[in-house]
Amino acid sequence: MEKYERIKKAVFPVAGLGTRFLPATKDIPKEMMPLIDRPLIHHGVDEAVASGCTEVVFVTGEGKESIRRYFEPSELLVSTLRERGKEALAAKVESIHELAKFSYAFQEKPLGLGHAVLCAEEFCGGEYFGLLLPDDVMVAEPPVLSQLEAVREKYGYSVLCLEEVDEKDVSRYGIVEAEEVEPGIYRVKALVEKPSPEEAPSRLAIMGRYLLSPKIFPHLKNLKRGAGGEYQLTDAISSLLREEPVYAVIYRGRRHDCGVKEGWIKATVARALEDPELRKIILDTVAEYEKI
Repeated sequence: MEKYERIKKAVFPVAGLGTRFLPATKDIPKEMMPLIDRPLIHHGVDEAVASGCTEVVFVTGEGKESIRRYFEPSELLVSTLRERGKEALAAKVESIHELAKFSYAFQEKPLGLGHAVLCAEEFCGGEYFGLLLPDDVMVAEPPVLSQLEAVREKYGYSVLCLEEVDEKDVSRYGIVEAEEVEPGIYRVKALVEKPSPEEAPSRLAIMGRYLLSPKIFPHLKNLKRGAGGEYQLTDAISSLLREEPVYAVIYRGRRHDCGVKEGWIKATVARALEDPELRKIILDTVAEYEKI
């Protein structure tokens, strides 16, 4: 087993086109869609920071400038809020750029998750790193990335995040064939990207959190286009398996799939119901519309 050092770096691939939310995402990156009072990407950064990460890289593309602006200092806004006596709100805005050290890598075309991760190689600097897909907003204690870190501390190597899905849904995900080494923790034997229900080796689907070894990068460089004509991260992990072990864990918590309209709406309602004031608004609105 390798020497264990806690991860410090988190990678967020945010260069996608957000086609499921067009025309809203024509000018607004999907990652900047609001979930109550914060954009989706902020929720992911909060999870990374709560898991011990101090450095964040966004793999961005064309039209994603607002993500950079969001995480930069907003001196004019902060000073204006303070002049108006809104000190608590000013402090909240000011704290955004202090969450971590933010860096940016550019992906010219969205060529798949594997290609996006490869774009962050220089940033990762030969260290283990977290990979977080902002579409998946995870509500968990401890944070899901920390749950993966606990497995890596015990077993070493890369760790994937799993959820058991319905058989009819396996074709939406990367699916693993794996051997359970203790309850909820697996050693991965093989991975298949978006298989049909008949071809799927299990119902254990990979979700949007990864802890990856720096040894993934040579395998990413040797990738050929896979499912959907894209460079698939699952193909690189399959190749990495021939060099070193890969583990996986069924996370404990709740996942909101905000990459689709249905999931984003459900997440918004769920998070609103957790706030006493917003809960009343939701319930009163539902009651009002039930009368129509």
